[in-house]
Amino acid sequence: MHLDHLTPRDRELFRRFGYGPAVRVPYALVHHAFEQQALAVPDAVAAEHRGVTVTYAELNRRADRLADWLRRAGVRPGDRVGLFVRRSIPMLVGLLGTLKAGAAYVPQDIGLAPAAQLRQVIRTAATRIVLTQREYAHRVPLPAGVRHLVALEDVDRLPGYGPEAGEPAPEGVAGPDDGCYVLFTSGTTGRPNGVTVTHRNVANILFTGSGGLGIGPGQRVAQLLNIAFDMAAWEILGCLGHGGTLVIRGKDIAETARTADVLVATPTVLASVDPATCPRVRTVAVAGEPCPRPLADLWARRCAFHNACGPTETTIVNTMQRHHPDAELLTIGRPTPNNTVYVLDERRRPVPIGEVGEMWAGGDCVSAGYLGDDVLTGERYVPDPYLGGGRRMFRTRDLGRWTPDGELEHLGRTDDQIKIRGFRVEPDSVSAVLESLPGCARAVTLRRDAQHLVSFVCPQDVDPEAARGAVAAALPYYCVPSAVLPLAALPETDRGKIDKAALLRLATGGTDRAERVGVVGA
Repeated sequence: MHLDHLTPRDRELFRRFGYGPAVRVPYALVHHAFEQQALAVPDAVAAEHRGVTVTYAELNRRADRLADWLRRAGVRPGDRVGLFVRRSIPMLVGLLGTLKAGAAYVPQDIGLAPAAQLRQVIRTAATRIVLTQREYAHRVPLPAGVRHLVALEDVDRLPGYGPEAGEPAPEGVAGPDDGCYVLFTSGTTGRPNGVTVTHRNVANILFTGSGGLGIGPGQRVAQLLNIAFDMAAWEILGCLGHGGTLVIRGKDIAETARTADVLVATPTVLASVDPATCPRVRTVAVAGEPCPRPLADLWARRCAFHNACGPTETTIVNTMQRHHPDAELLTIGRPTPNNTVYVLDERRRPVPIGEVGEMWAGGDCVSAGYLGDDVLTGERYVPDPYLGGGRRMFRTRDLGRWTPDGELEHLGRTDDQIKIRGFRVEPDSVSAVLESLPGCARAVTLRRDAQHLVSFVCPQDVDPEAARGAVAAALPYYCVPSAVLPLAALPETDRGKIDKAALLRLATGGTDRAERVGVVGA
């Protein structure tokens, strides 16, 4: 009945385009893939950081020791363990040890997250144990309920492991539908939402199809991203589950990228790397925010470049496409294996192929929901009438449409659509015109007030008047930004995305403030 309004042709294409291939997932639990690699290539280097390396066998041994202690400390499947760390080898020990104990890890970058945020994470996740590093232990708040604070460098000194422990530790075997990690998104209310992502969710993207990124023994995978960002799980677990070497960065992103074969990044992070300095790189995957066409073309000329899309709630990404520079469009591709994408109208009915609608995600990517917020979970996760069988689909709030050959165009966010002088405007369409200008690497367009748009472009030598003229030639008059502000670089959030709030403050702060951050033409 949900398809009755469509033509027979559109009904056929709804399923052909919207359903990813059905593929067997080789691992039910994510850490089992790592353990298999520890058996297959025990002496291979699992990770390196600032000149220090660890083999698969040694990393597995340390993680086993931590898991044993966690189980003896009362950790059971369904529990959540705080992982408040900076990028490091101990970070990996904490992550894997938590999974082996049957719990979900709750990651936060202890160097960046403020104390109030850490307290809320601990409270929302009901975390009783927090894993950290010695030098950051003083930064971890310890509200009531936290029983243990463990420095991961001291794993070998934890009590109760091995023959001297006496009774074996309780079993900590999780199931596919138990939590793998809990990530906190920014939310629309200003209060972060904790999203529980299961082993089934994560194993499905990492160990099927193109989500594996061709990683294998001998391949070096850069670890560039914030541990609290879901794409970091793609870097870390994707690498260690396939036998690669994880190259954990220090402060210099470009230096790490130069030594890697595989890069996973947001477009903002990738834009800071010159592909000419990265001769080893053979595979790049981007997601997290729209990718500018010039950036995609630049990398696609040198390596396999995958443009992907998916919010945290649909497990890293749920659509992917290898982009070629001669392609007519830069799309986000098709649903990944065992997943579905529906382009629906406001009544949750499929729109005809080629029409714009809101993208809903179904299948094995759909996460378990928001911790402690049944109301929000019920609003965003609803029964999936197309898959049925008790499955749920997730409202992404992304706008999209199917191309005639079955790829998805990403057309912005429903919550990004704005009105200027009474007309509906999609800021991403304005930015796309600006990014087509010669020499313009990146553009962001924001609503300054009810009458005006403002655009930011980089690098700094983009001509503002030429930019406004290009928009005027391509789009209706109400889409033309009242100001185009060139910047040497666009500000970033701690998760490697464009910081739109900082740009909006700049837009409303006046010329003096713009000049202090290197804006010309303000």
